[in-house]
Amino acid sequence: MRKIAILPTLLTLGNGVCGFAAIAYASKIGPQSSEADQNYYFVLSAGLIFVAMVFDALDGYAARLSKSASDFGGQLDSLCDAISFGAAPAFLLLRLGQEWQKPLIRQSVATIAGLYVVCAVLRLARFNLENSPDPASHKRFKGLPSPGAAGCIASLGILRGELATSWVQLDPAAVRAWVSVWAPLGGLLVALLMVSRVPYPHVTKQLLRGRKHFHHLVEVMLLACLLVVTHELALVFLFWGYALSMPVRYMIYRTLRGRALSSKPGLDDGLRR
Repeated sequence: MRKIAILPTLLTLGNGVCGFAAIAYASKIGPQSSEADQNYYFVLSAGLIFVAMVFDALDGYAARLSKSASDFGGQLDSLCDAISFGAAPAFLLLRLGQEWQKPLIRQSVATIAGLYVVCAVLRLARFNLENSPDPASHKRFKGLPSPGAAGCIASLGILRGELATSWVQLDPAAVRAWVSVWAPLGGLLVALLMVSRVPYPHVTKQLLRGRKHFHHLVEVMLLACLLVVTHELALVFLFWGYALSMPVRYMIYRTLRGRALSSKPGLDDGLRR
């Protein structure tokens, strides 16, 4: 504790400050605010969660580059992640479900938001215990990473706030209705996926590290152009596709593997022959 890495620590703290600011701006969303103000604060709060992701990626990179990675930095990173990817998305989830008038549904949304925080904290605690210093072990995660789950909720905030893309006109009332229904259901789903054992790939390491073929660069560029042109819808498809496709792939893999093992002759049969 006598010496700490200044730049990685500042980047990590920037992550936590962005999460706190996201909560502060989401708290301004309410029935008393105008529709334009609500849209503005939805986009701003969700955008700050994405900025926190950038800080979260940069602090680890800066620590490795300066060879200053430490247990202190790892613990501080998890504490800031609990704010930015646990409390902030959960609070935004509350605001996304605020249009429900029935008390039972509003209480259910609040319960799901609380469960989301619990699962995010448990996910981070498990990661701290199981994290290995070996870089080869960081290619896959056990359970949905908390930034990925936060991105799912934040993408709904972006969609709810902007309501339209540059080339697709969306009905604002239909978007609000869909988001108010899917936000609590999807929030419950990604909360459970965070504490699951479903393997998730480390996307940034697989996309950006190492030597790749030329067509890989073209695919990354096309994906970046898609995000720029249709960022409201693209973010929803990107994060929710990542969160939901892995469990489907995992179940298919387990099913095919079980069938392959059951079709092989047993050891006893081989000995009898």
